[in-house]
Amino acid sequence: MAKTASIPGTKTLPLMGDQAVAEAMRQIDPDVVAAYPITPQTEIVMTFAQFAADGKVDTEMIPVESEHSAMSACVGSAAAGARTMTATSANGLALMWEIVYIAASTRLPIVMPVVNRALSGPINIHCDHSDTMGARNSGWLQVYSENAQEAYENTILGMRIAEHKDILLPIMVCQDGFITSHAVEGVEIFPDEAVKKFVGEYKPVMPTLLNVDKPVTYGPLDLQDFYFEHKRQQSEAIKNSLAIIPEVIDEFNKTFNRKHDLVEEYKLDDADVAILVLSSTAGTTKVVVDELREKGLKVGLLKPCFFRPFPKDRIVSALSKVKAIAVLDRAEAFSGCGGPLYEEVKSVMYDAKVRPHLINYIFGLGGRDIFKEDIANVYKDLLDIAKTGKVKDQLNFIGVR
Repeated sequence: MAKTASIPGTKTLPLMGDQAVAEAMRQIDPDVVAAYPITPQTEIVMTFAQFAADGKVDTEMIPVESEHSAMSACVGSAAAGARTMTATSANGLALMWEIVYIAASTRLPIVMPVVNRALSGPINIHCDHSDTMGARNSGWLQVYSENAQEAYENTILGMRIAEHKDILLPIMVCQDGFITSHAVEGVEIFPDEAVKKFVGEYKPVMPTLLNVDKPVTYGPLDLQDFYFEHKRQQSEAIKNSLAIIPEVIDEFNKTFNRKHDLVEEYKLDDADVAILVLSSTAGTTKVVVDELREKGLKVGLLKPCFFRPFPKDRIVSALSKVKAIAVLDRAEAFSGCGGPLYEEVKSVMYDAKVRPHLINYIFGLGGRDIFKEDIANVYKDLLDIAKTGKVKDQLNFIGVR
């Protein structure tokens, strides 16, 4: 996201990414937060719990015995008509698994910051995207954050998106474990009143469990008679959200003088080759792009901000002029064909009028660092492919001993 002038009343604080998300939650002041701490998400819940203890929010904090219980409490809360949030990471998300699907299938607009962390085993507490990528077909929306500033702003934006009357889907607001969640940077915090006005008062659209005049049942048995129709309804909601989310983003940008989008293009206008990557690695890639541009090399970057819904048309359009693309995945899909982001990009590029050469690099599993030199080498491979038209290996791994 390009740097813009701040709106009046904005203050800059030295915050970790987790603390920045907790600040957004404080300003949103949800009715209910049910959560269980797990590294590297713990500081989100810990910081917000302190806000609640100090009386800075009116939120009902529910300390639970597990993440499965946390999401169960969130489902009950949201079904009762309360603005509801939680937060988790990795194995915590895995423990929620059953209820994650129920939350999406029941169309409950729960906002869940997820600090991306490798899934066991072996046990690892550091960053990769295997947790949320594993949940990519759960029916939740997913937005990925490059830095603490984006994590803060995406949390606010996510609330409006989830609760939009024509969307009504839960959303995961993702950031990279430790890399952004625990790194301290100057985060611009909008005025409280501006955030509260933007998110507004939550007014449930659907009948709630507490509405005795219109009694409803949530989570009933749903066999051959209606299950298929309910899944089709979810599918339509995801598809329709692609048209609605830009409207919400546009309002956010006008309100806070920002430049959010479904995707971010960086020096792609005249690029011969491009890297496509999510989250914090996009920031490192921008530095490499700048350095290679100084050497006269026409390289660019495409950063998808949303992974669900998948912005197919925007991705195809942004990559229509390049000759070769490298998709960098911080997760392994174990399909033998590449990572989950690569598989999605390859699928949508099939319908493109011009199909650039497409290769995949899997990197950073378990928190292993990726360096500028690694990214520069990817661009070198791409420039060779663009020149020769030959791809040696479709699937590659960066930094494996």
